[in-house]
Amino acid sequence: MAPIRVLTALDHARTQYYHFKAIIIAGMGLFTDSYDLFCIVPVMKIIGRVYYPSPAGDGRPGVTPPAVVSATVGVALLGAVVGNLLFGALGDRVGRRRVYGPCLLLLVCSSIGSGFSICRTRGCVLSSLCFFRFILGVGVGGDYPLSATIMSEFANKRTRGAFIAAVFSMQGFGILASSGVTMVVAAAFDRFTGHPDPLDTPEAADLAWRVILMAGAVPAGLTFYWRMAMPETARFTALVQRDVLKATSDMGCVLTDLDLNAISEGEDAAAMPRTPAPFGYAPAAQYGLFSRGFLREHGRDLFGCAATWFLLDIPYYSSTLFQSQIYRPWFKPASHQNVFQEAYNVARFQAIIAVASTIPGYFAAVLLIDRTGRRRLQMAGFFLMAAFFFTPETMRRSLEENESERDQNQDGDGGMCFQELTLTPKSPGSLVSSHVSTSPIHPHRFSV
Repeated sequence: MAPIRVLTALDHARTQYYHFKAIIIAGMGLFTDSYDLFCIVPVMKIIGRVYYPSPAGDGRPGVTPPAVVSATVGVALLGAVVGNLLFGALGDRVGRRRVYGPCLLLLVCSSIGSGFSICRTRGCVLSSLCFFRFILGVGVGGDYPLSATIMSEFANKRTRGAFIAAVFSMQGFGILASSGVTMVVAAAFDRFTGHPDPLDTPEAADLAWRVILMAGAVPAGLTFYWRMAMPETARFTALVQRDVLKATSDMGCVLTDLDLNAISEGEDAAAMPRTPAPFGYAPAAQYGLFSRGFLREHGRDLFGCAATWFLLDIPYYSSTLFQSQIYRPWFKPASHQNVFQEAYNVARFQAIIAVASTIPGYFAAVLLIDRTGRRRLQMAGFFLMAAFFFTPETMRRSLEENESERDQNQDGDGGMCFQELTLTPKSPGSLVSSHVSTSPIHPHRFSV
């Protein structure tokens, strides 16, 4: 049976305006995701000073207990797991477009809700914050697979990998934006409060962290209309809903070089392909998810994708969401800076890491993903990550030793450079290639 002609036309369509528009629409979700996840790092510094003040005469500013930091950070990641499963199932059942907008709306509401965690007691404030961070994580978890799948199904064959990588690269700019907003807010409040003493935490600090969290709703809100205006992807409409005419009509409205008369498929609507074919042409399989037939055909691919994500996320999130603890030797002592200066310096450090390693890695991914192939890039990324993580251990060095050398104006920054270098191969190699590879290799009714 010949392939569906509208899907053939999509695979060979020239790159045009709507492809770049789709990158922005889908990418702003990843932008918002990373903003919301990573802005919590400097925010926890402010919360520690506001809600965990040291006893009078102690001479040290307040610090958020490690258990509270871990819970606040981890609850969002737990929500992401739920969001992946929930929105993935909904996206395959009712369509990508119908759940794409509500997923973004969840990010907007939870970002605003995080800022309105207002109670009389510290425990109530932090419990409310953790609740909204969990809801935020659900939205983040839903946005990850939906963005990759939508971009994969809109893109042409030649640049599919680069387009998905470009969407995912918006995560680096989201990290940079969270750092920039935090620096601006912290500097403004520091100036407004008259540069308070390091041991004095003004009441305005309780407003500053809320402003930082609520700012994450802005990019998501600006993108909401465009998400709702997107048509359903032709591959879902044609292969899952089995409505080839609607798929042709939808794509004709957004891709200007499609000749609707040439690819009119009224005669093909009832003649769907029945044999295996390349990406985009396979019919919806009759076996169910996790059935014996599914595991026989796609179990190895599913396990491989899930395992690489799991093994990657352990070092990735532990080395990025806990940067302020890992790189503590490179920060001024908390007793030498006030609450706003501490948040500013942590955010500035995040911005330096993003500009020096994360964002260049994403650019490399866009350039290399369709040239070297997903598997080669992924293998190289994991190998280089392992090498850069392992090298400092072979030198028998610790962060405390690096701190001592830094104080002596020697080469104490070497450890920081090694840690920073792990993020550069991680972006184009293991991180982006794992994101790009997942959607195209699964049947369309299970691809989210």
